[in-house]
Amino acid sequence: MNKKTFILIGFIILKFALQYILLSPEYDLQRDEYLHLDQANHLAWGYLSVPPVTSWFSYIILLLGNSVFWVKFFPALFGVLTLLIVWKTIELLKGNLYALILGALCVLLSCLLRLNMLYQPNSFDVLCWTAIYYVLIQYLTSENTKWLYYGAVIFAFGFLNKYNIVFLLLGLIPAILLSKQRKILAKKEFYFALILGLLLILPNLYWQYSNHFPIVHHMKELAETQLVNVNLGDFLKEQVLFFIGGLFVILAGLYAVLFYQPFKKFQLFFASFVFTLLIFIYFKAKAYYAIGLYPIYLAFGSVFISDIVSNGWKRFLKPIIILIPVLLFIPIYQVAFPNKSPEYMVAHSEPYKKLGLLRWEDGKDHHLPQDFADMLGWKELARKTDSLYALLPNQKETIVLCDNYGQAGAINYYSKKGIKAVSFNADYLNWFDLSIPYKNLIRIKDFEENDKEMKETSPYFESAVIGGQVTNQYARGYGATIFVFTKAKIDINKRLEQEINEEKSDIIND
Repeated sequence: MNKKTFILIGFIILKFALQYILLSPEYDLQRDEYLHLDQANHLAWGYLSVPPVTSWFSYIILLLGNSVFWVKFFPALFGVLTLLIVWKTIELLKGNLYALILGALCVLLSCLLRLNMLYQPNSFDVLCWTAIYYVLIQYLTSENTKWLYYGAVIFAFGFLNKYNIVFLLLGLIPAILLSKQRKILAKKEFYFALILGLLLILPNLYWQYSNHFPIVHHMKELAETQLVNVNLGDFLKEQVLFFIGGLFVILAGLYAVLFYQPFKKFQLFFASFVFTLLIFIYFKAKAYYAIGLYPIYLAFGSVFISDIVSNGWKRFLKPIIILIPVLLFIPIYQVAFPNKSPEYMVAHSEPYKKLGLLRWEDGKDHHLPQDFADMLGWKELARKTDSLYALLPNQKETIVLCDNYGQAGAINYYSKKGIKAVSFNADYLNWFDLSIPYKNLIRIKDFEENDKEMKETSPYFESAVIGGQVTNQYARGYGATIFVFTKAKIDINKRLEQEINEEKSDIIND
């Protein structure tokens, strides 16, 4: 084993280890993770929330036992593969060992540590962005058309994971058209690759068509509830913070692809960066949507910096340059990860507030960062729901109906009683089993919406009680209430079917 391989293995081990170490056991899984894990029980070519690739990984996790270890393993793996591609890109650009270490360190000590903690499509999305840029560099270096087919396959899997990768294409196309590389459009293999990519994503496009394009409803809802709170200042600030330790390397990479002679054939990467970022800004995208842009420029920048500090007095800058990402990561370590108790974060909230980490999707500041608040209270909710469910004499005729997908997913994940909770929210809208004649209802209501539940619903049942609440004050779902209604006086199934049809009609009309 040579020195390069030994060091690479060290980075891989450290990356995997950090992804587990940085997560305190006080926290549960995050809201979105429960939904994605539940998709393994409802495999399809599309979902209201995301395309299908995440469900495939969820199915593998299910086969492996559905433990938290495996839930956290896959995003960590995608992060490791992203680091590996940056490493291979540096080798392709003829970078030396110093460049490899600098690039790997900047990838390791970045926002990817936080991103790769959560089982969401984002980690695989960043991996696909980085892989497509790597494939493009391979093609520009060799002009071997096999890389066009590889790129088409990677783009297809990226599209089937998260539609966000379309932004990569929108930024890349004008950059290619404005460069000498537009000659690629004259190659028949380019069009064969396009057809291959289209064939791979066709099942999902057909699913969207068959379900009246719910992506339109999803994007409209996203724009009205979340993107409306995005402002340019916060967006740009977060772009700087994502790779703060490697920011100078990214800037060096952008300079290098534009002016450095050995990278002359890669000049389109500068235009691609600018176009893609402007498109994100125009559509008021969430800041983290753009994370996939940056890893490849760490490769360019690492090689460029390594080349300019290789001779003369500049050699003395080498250890200083290596220390920069490490030193800048230390303050980030203190605030960017759920490695401290909620009580500690609330008592020392100022650093979190200064960095905007307490700002939620609603545009307001809260006690904890949103992701952290979304990792609390779920086990408590599931345990209390299980206990109430166990007390009912005819459990199979009981439906557990939740206000949101986080509640439903968490109950289904942690339940010891085999509960299959549902909701009119997100993908659960398609997962109701109306073949069961329901007589009882366990209703989970968000705190903001639970005041009228007893008054409005109890007349339709012979018995109605409040069974419990989520008491963790730092949880995003704090105060969520569990109502138990038994012996229905109405046809629950008919009412559910009516509600489902109304929700689906809203999606279609959007």
